Amino acid sequence: MSNLSDDQMRRLRDLVDAPDLTGTRYRIERRIAVGGMATVYLAHDESLDRNVALKVLSLPDSGTDLAPRMLREARIVAQLEHPAIVPIHDVGTLSDGRVFYSMKFVQGQTLDQQVASQSNLNDRLRLFLRICDAVAFAHSRGVLHRDLKPSNIMVGAFGEALVMDWGIAANVRESGEARPAVASTAGSSPDPVTQDGVVIGTPGYMSPEQAAGSAKAVDHRTDVYGLGTVLYFMLTGRPPVSDSAAAVAIDRAIRGEITPPRSINSDVHRTLEAVCLKAIALRTEDRYDTVDALSRDISLYLDGEPVSARVERPWERAGRWINKYQFIVIIALVYIIVRFFFLLWRGL
Repeated sequence: MSNLSDDQMRRLRDLVDAPDLTGTRYRIERRIAVGGMATVYLAHDESLDRNVALKVLSLPDSGTDLAPRMLREARIVAQLEHPAIVPIHDVGTLSDGRVFYSMKFVQGQTLDQQVASQSNLNDRLRLFLRICDAVAFAHSRGVLHRDLKPSNIMVGAFGEALVMDWGIAANVRESGEARPAVASTAGSSPDPVTQDGVVIGTPGYMSPEQAAGSAKAVDHRTDVYGLGTVLYFMLTGRPPVSDSAAAVAIDRAIRGEITPPRSINSDVHRTLEAVCLKAIALRTEDRYDTVDALSRDISLYLDGEPVSARVERPWERAGRWINKYQFIVIIALVYIIVRFFFLLWRGL
């Protein structure tokens, strides 16, 4: 008997994993992505004659918390009706017990792919402001994302930003304590996503309080840190903590020894660097209080105005003023030069 090739084994695995959509209105076109909990497919909604993204639990739920987490994610996103948050169309359970939900199919690139092809800094910053707007909206609805990173942000064909993957999102009580957005079913175990001592997030992008497993310390400033790591990536093309150092950084965070970056690189303007480093400050109280405060500083930078993250020196203030009003400065200099030569000519 001949051995199967890797490609043949991969196809057989796909056939075994493919969900049975009998009794639903969806038809699978192809697989888009595979995660630890679920698989996302491009599917055709035959009732509405349109393509959708179909997220399906990878395995039937057998006493685990995966199905409740999938339902929780769908319900959280369904509450966040915003242009920069992918809308949920439908949710349900397949005949084999797997939970699924359908959402808008986004054609575009992930942010890490898009940044590689976007050289204009101001365009990147305007895109970042759209990302901030989505997260600020979620906060206004009491929802924390807690897993902000370039691969969880899509950039559409027309430059629209879409914040994806709300799988570990949580609601926020008025006291600032994180809790599940949808209550667990009776008799089920506590949600590990919001339990103290459980490390939830992505190494290299998670905040120190997440790395330390301190659920009580997680609040809206945790997402400010996540946005700061996204901004850092947009400025440098890399996360604040490299993959190779992520495990060490998490261990140091747990022991309270982690040290945030003190600088970015020589190519980034000092003012913009200060904004980014304030967003990813080690202590939550040293970060921006809100996402709006972070986006306000980015807007001020784009407008050539001073920002709250950095006190300007007098010559820097003068340089910024000259840069902002350079057309007027040039006109004034031309007038002075012409006037000087005119007076010189009259003196002759």
